[in-house]
Amino acid sequence: MSEHISIDDNAVANIASEDPATTIADDIAYHHLGIVNAVYIGMPGSVDWVLVDAGIPGTARFIRKAVEERFGKGAKPAAIIMTHGHFDHVGALKSLASDWEVPIYAHPLEVPYLSGSTAYPAPDPSVGGGMMAALSRFFPKGPVDVKEWLQTLPPDGSVPQLPGWRWLHTPGHTEGHISLWRESDRSMIAGDAFVTTDQESIYAVAKQKPALQGPPTYLTPDWPSARQSVRTLADLEPELAIAGHGPALHGPELKIKLKLLADRFDEIAVPDHGKYVPEGMRDEDT
Repeated sequence: MSEHISIDDNAVANIASEDPATTIADDIAYHHLGIVNAVYIGMPGSVDWVLVDAGIPGTARFIRKAVEERFGKGAKPAAIIMTHGHFDHVGALKSLASDWEVPIYAHPLEVPYLSGSTAYPAPDPSVGGGMMAALSRFFPKGPVDVKEWLQTLPPDGSVPQLPGWRWLHTPGHTEGHISLWRESDRSMIAGDAFVTTDQESIYAVAKQKPALQGPPTYLTPDWPSARQSVRTLADLEPELAIAGHGPALHGPELKIKLKLLADRFDEIAVPDHGKYVPEGMRDEDT
């Protein structure tokens, strides 16, 4: 049996939404693409906007359509920012970058996975919890190669082409995972540091039922770091959060639930078992 699922445009067309991107703030919209979100940061009609993450394979045409509707015919971003390089975030990346000829920025530790040199650790279907975990053994884990456009994020925490935003190193789900933060209105792009639906359940993913959870269990190899990353993000007390999976959340309920996740991370987020779960982690006094 093949170790990878081959996903073509026709297959993705059956699950990826053709709905327009959802505006959640004046200059922020997110786009649900099958099982993952892409984010557009910039005022409608602006030439100074940025794409965050790039969907699953086969979604380039949906992203291009949303871009044209939001920013105008022939629009292209000033940059693409990658929270990380898992297959469901880089699916349209090479196609879009080659068409747009714009820089792609990522954390230095994520560069090997975006330059064709290193594959991610194998998924862990043994965590259980739903069909997505069971299917994870077939997910592509090989690196994408976009080194022609790839640049590392500045070490000072600034985000190229996004004044007012900072990038935060939030490892755990991947070693070079980042989240984005804007202090002025307390907006957060969390990537997969946490998610806002039960990503292990195909039903929950399809319905986009809100539920604040830790990172996807079947693709998280470093649980102690994932725990610390959630605590870091919860301490910021965001007013708005867009995760890589699930609907955007905002307001007091977001802060309450994110703090609860941080305080009870091992109980809520860490699977009972799994090859990446440290022995006794769920029993630690945290």
